[in-house]
Amino acid sequence: MKIEQLYTGCLAEAAYYIESNGEVAIIDPLRETKPYVDLAEKNNASIKFVLETHFHADFVSGHIDLAKKTNSTIVFGPTAVPSFKAHIAKDGEELKLGNVTIQVLHTPGHTMESTSYLLKDEAGKDYAVFTGDTLFIGDVGRPDLAVRNNLTKEDLAGFLFDSLRNKIMNLPDDVIVYPGHGAGSACGKNMSHETSSTIGFQKKFNYALKASMTKEDFIKEVTDGLVEPPQYFPKDVMMNKNGYDSIDNIIKKGTTPLTVDEFETVLESTNALIIDTRSKDAFTKGFIPCSIFIGIDDKFAPWAGTLITDLQQPILFIADEGREEEVVIRLARVGHDNVLGYLKGGINAWNDARRAVDTIEEISANNFALMYNGHNNLYNLLDVRKESEYQSEHIIGAINFPLDFIERNLSMLKPEDEYYLHCAGGYRSVIACSILKVKGFYNVINIKGGYSSLSNTHLVRSEYVTPKSML
Repeated sequence: MKIEQLYTGCLAEAAYYIESNGEVAIIDPLRETKPYVDLAEKNNASIKFVLETHFHADFVSGHIDLAKKTNSTIVFGPTAVPSFKAHIAKDGEELKLGNVTIQVLHTPGHTMESTSYLLKDEAGKDYAVFTGDTLFIGDVGRPDLAVRNNLTKEDLAGFLFDSLRNKIMNLPDDVIVYPGHGAGSACGKNMSHETSSTIGFQKKFNYALKASMTKEDFIKEVTDGLVEPPQYFPKDVMMNKNGYDSIDNIIKKGTTPLTVDEFETVLESTNALIIDTRSKDAFTKGFIPCSIFIGIDDKFAPWAGTLITDLQQPILFIADEGREEEVVIRLARVGHDNVLGYLKGGINAWNDARRAVDTIEEISANNFALMYNGHNNLYNLLDVRKESEYQSEHIIGAINFPLDFIERNLSMLKPEDEYYLHCAGGYRSVIACSILKVKGFYNVINIKGGYSSLSNTHLVRSEYVTPKSML
């Protein structure tokens, strides 16, 4: 028996490869199929099952493409109603995989179809449980993503409490817990950076698994402090439920190289959005006017999903040479399939063609501190971090202007005013600056290094606000 966790940091997502006697089950694969097919071929094994723990909201799964390419069976738990061929397993049903068994455990709560998969070894002993978004390390799945007219988040939290107590917590303490996500995912509130644990350890240290916790206490705890989920979540759910175009077609179309003239023609004829995926330092020094910065070397896919609200939006992009396919795949992971190509030769080709470029003005943390300290009423300082980060600690006089909801909050700003922006380290504030410039706010200045640099300047005072979760 072989188990391999395939963890993707950008989405804080874990897919799983389980192999026994030449047969393979893949749990919650990402959109691209090649890593799973290659791994099976390397081990001279064949993929028999593609197991889905639920209809994912934070990424588009590769279940449909993978099943077609490998002639494997897609499996969902009870109550799932996909629009494609799949096996809807019964609660307690056992699936044979080589010399091992995978038992289906219906664990509703995060969503109503949420299902965990219990792996029994060759001797029939409970060995590991793959919990999807039902149980995380140090946390549980949020119960507000599948709210319907007849179900509230409190209803779902109640189902989750029962699932954990009746299906998960009564497993042997030495059973390994393999969750669907780790820290950084928006599918929970306070996940650990650890990506596996045991049932016994979680019962001892996970706040939501306290033996003394009542159902009412659990519901209150897991529903308190939930922030609004990213806008692309329900759209990805529908893609996972109803189907999508093949990833191979998406990659072929999206990796079309375009000359400067071709790039401009496509831009004008399609009203495409230009995404610049280079580093923030390279972007601020010069970029195509009206480009949006979303750097590939950070939380690229979640931010693309959060900020680009239309999944049908035509997209053109700039990338460092050799990373074009990576950009297309990572956009497809969150449902952005309408990528039309990239600028061949990148910004150098644009400059060589003598086309116009734009820049973003920047200021060092020290210089800003010297200017701002004691005169904060004279400057508009926008803190684009999340509300929870702002509440924890922020610069006196700063206005919380979270990047997550930048479109919604544009009415707070005046186009003629000057604004200084910062985040934690500089990535999000450059994104915000680029968006504001596209929207007609031209007097924006990025503070280099963000809050981590500002907090080290002795001239800048900061204040601490007790987070809600600590009250």
